Amino acid sequence: MQDNKRIPVLLDTDIGSDIDDALCLAYLLEHPQCELLGITTVSGEPEKRAMLADAVCRAAGKTNISIHSGSEDPLVIKQRQTVAQQAEVLSKWDHREDFQSDTAIDFLRETIHSHPGKITLLTIGPLTNIALLFRIDPEIPRLLKSLVMMAGVFTFPNEHVRYPVEWNVLLDPHAAAIVYGTEGLSNVSVGLDVTTKCVLPAEVCRKRLSGGALDVARDAAEVWFRQRPVITFHDPLAAVAIFAPGLMQYADGQVEIELKSDLLAGMTIWDPKSEAKRNRIAVEVDSNGFFDEYFQIAAR
Repeated sequence: MQDNKRIPVLLDTDIGSDIDDALCLAYLLEHPQCELLGITTVSGEPEKRAMLADAVCRAAGKTNISIHSGSEDPLVIKQRQTVAQQAEVLSKWDHREDFQSDTAIDFLRETIHSHPGKITLLTIGPLTNIALLFRIDPEIPRLLKSLVMMAGVFTFPNEHVRYPVEWNVLLDPHAAAIVYGTEGLSNVSVGLDVTTKCVLPAEVCRKRLSGGALDVARDAAEVWFRQRPVITFHDPLAAVAIFAPGLMQYADGQVEIELKSDLLAGMTIWDPKSEAKRNRIAVEVDSNGFFDEYFQIAAR
């Protein structure tokens, strides 16, 4: 673990679909170095996603985290992720219900301006909120300390990755194109190349997800297990890139987003030979070290 200096973080999430968003939030809430300044939600039913985020926070004893609902629809294409399935567990957990719609962009803008050069923005959902933020206020990218994204697949094909397009980018490729094309922005992408190496079966997760925020995550995981019998720790790995970056190896280059082809829209095209070196990606991970780090923190 690094020194005890606190790192201000903003989290943008589509919690409520894949279970790894809740697991990521649980890690952030328990990390002694994380100063979680707020949470914004994105994708279908963003208000329900805000309720889920609040339920996870309250289970961790954190009732003062600012949570804001954001964009429900992608910039151009039709929404593929219309519902937050895991919202069905909300009846079991204490949570706020009075979330207003579309307050996320203003909140992000105000918070980043009030902490110039200090905030790490962590995105673990489609990049709609972030693209809108950058377009509304072009100064924002230069005011961020860093942008860390769970997004993309860069070295396809490999033995772990089955698809050439990653879900968060697929959900709003035009937003991803705006974000990846932004100049002067320190950014790191953790893609399927590495996240798909960090997988646990359902029976292991049921035993290890326990206590505080993980209790809500374990409950929501049962909704997820109806679709798949494993959890891939995509989003927690992106969070670990902030607090334990040495668990991964990285490469610098340039990312372009495919928009012309309907079949491959959202493909993240990686050019390690680009002179621009505008984007950094994770290329390898110590999987055992990751799980040690994750459960040491999240299951405190």
